[in-house]
Amino acid sequence: MLFRSLPSMARPQQAPAPDQPVSPAEIQRLFDSFALVQAQQFLNIRDDQYQKFLPRFMALQATRRQTLQQHTRVVNELRRLGNEGGTDDQIKAALKQLQEIDERGDADAKKAMEGVDQTLELRQQARFRVFEEQMERRKLELVTRARQANRGRQ
Repeated sequence: MLFRSLPSMARPQQAPAPDQPVSPAEIQRLFDSFALVQAQQFLNIRDDQYQKFLPRFMALQATRRQTLQQHTRVVNELRRLGNEGGTDDQIKAALKQLQEIDERGDADAKKAMEGVDQTLELRQQARFRVFEEQMERRKLELVTRARQANRGRQ
């Protein structure tokens, strides 16, 4: 597969210099690029199949990331309300908003996953679930290491 054929977002990115702090968002961006490149190899996806898989996989990642950002924003709001004495009505509204975000996020992720599955054969779908689990573990390890390294620099 040629990297030129990938959208710019999916091309492998240059890592930051080793002496510079790395933000979790930067790790996420680099990791997403890495996962996209690794998926073809891990899943044994043909080049013609990858052209259909790629935008759907990117959409799945974007859906999950957007839901997580919205979820985190509301959880931070709940934390603020709890610490600063928010009213019961404010807390109820934030909890309702959080529930709606989570439900919508689950539905959107399920729809995006169905889109990915449409591009994969049955065994590739099974391997994709394993691949995602492995990528999530690696991502958590990298984020943990980056946070520890950033703490050591401060």
